[in-house]
Amino acid sequence: MELKSLARGWTEAAVLTLGGIATSGESEQAKVSAAIALLDRGWGKPMQPTENKIEGSVEIILRDIAAEYAKKKQLP
Repeated sequence: MELKSLARGWTEAAVLTLGGIATSGESEQAKVSAAIALLDRGWGKPMQPTENKIEGSVEIILRDIAAEYAKKKQLP
């Protein structure tokens, strides 16, 4: 049996365990961690903003990449 399939067999037990910790865990940190894990699995992780630092148009960038590739292909 594949490991991934075997691990997925424990999904219900894991979610119930996280739910138990989220509602009656020993520490606040455990409750928050369990709640975050449940939300991430149920709704997906929140989108993280990214910063685009590329300057120039896509056409120019692609042209430059193609030119560099062509140079490398010509080398012996």
